[in-house]
Amino acid sequence: MRENLPTNPGESFGANAAIEHIHDGQLLLAYIIRASWMPDQTQFVTPDSLAQQMGMIVYGAGQSVVPHVHLPVVRQVHGASEVVIVRKGKCVVDFFRTDRSYMLSRELHVGDIVSLIDGGHGFRMIEDTVLFEVKQGPYIGLKEKERFEGSVPQQ
Repeated sequence: MRENLPTNPGESFGANAAIEHIHDGQLLLAYIIRASWMPDQTQFVTPDSLAQQMGMIVYGAGQSVVPHVHLPVVRQVHGASEVVIVRKGKCVVDFFRTDRSYMLSRELHVGDIVSLIDGGHGFRMIEDTVLFEVKQGPYIGLKEKERFEGSVPQQ
């Protein structure tokens, strides 16, 4: 069973805001899914309309996933979303509006996941860090990125 969580701007779900929606007005920039989020039933964080789908699929002992293949489907994707999982260390993710102005920062720890959907972003490492990244391919190199100098307020 696929159950999408509500996606109202500014809402957080789960104990201690285990899922946070980052919005710039009505524009969804990102989801942060904390390592502590462990639902007892299948739940998807993202709505069906997003190019990248994310959720926890929960199975009991003895259950299985029926063998299957994914059929070829032509999709048109605009932009590139990314999912980053902190595997080791600690870092800060900085969020920027589409006009490249700084918006806010969040600290990420081992097991935390951030799904970057729109706007800009950058990472600053607090400790030696390993990030696992998943993004839409095929990758065409640096031609698909515009780097900018984002001014982050001093803590």
